[in-house]
Amino acid sequence: MRKHGNSFLVLALALTAVLVDCNSEGDILHAQKLVWEDPNNILKSWDPTLVNPCTWYHVTCNNDNSVIRLDLGEAGLSGPILPQLGNLTNLEYLELYGNNINGTVPEELGQLSKLISMELQQNLLTGPIPSSIGNLKSLKFLRLNANMLTGEIPIEILNLIRSGNMSVMNISDNYLDGTIRRSEQTGFSITTVIMDQKTFR
Repeated sequence: MRKHGNSFLVLALALTAVLVDCNSEGDILHAQKLVWEDPNNILKSWDPTLVNPCTWYHVTCNNDNSVIRLDLGEAGLSGPILPQLGNLTNLEYLELYGNNINGTVPEELGQLSKLISMELQQNLLTGPIPSSIGNLKSLKFLRLNANMLTGEIPIEILNLIRSGNMSVMNISDNYLDGTIRRSEQTGFSITTVIMDQKTFR
């Protein structure tokens, strides 16, 4: 009987750990909701009293009830991206394109080690592109075009392209410094790095 009791205790502790994890992700997303202006009430289902955020609209979870996708493109949102989003450890898709999101791209997004797609284009983002994004070896699609980003493209991100990890990087229509030298374009395809004459100042 004691053996069964111990097994039940282990299972209960494991379930508690999962629930705590889910609740922390819900806390992160609710904190993000609080700093965003949401005139279309897109985030009305983001209720922090629920066990986890997996039933919220525009949120997708895996079988462990951990957030893997945020789909908030063209949602009419404005305000900053919180650094705490970098703690959504299983996030694979961050889709925030076509909003009025401002402020900087947080360095902490470089902690999203499972991220496949970062779609932040057509917003009002300023400041540099964080070099920490170069840590994201799983990142295939990086779209930062049509913002107000400044500074140089971090070498760490260019290395993702050189290594063949990243498929598409669109940084057109920003205010970046410098150029990409011909020697740095070796192996780049037209569909990989998308720039225009306005990209660099």
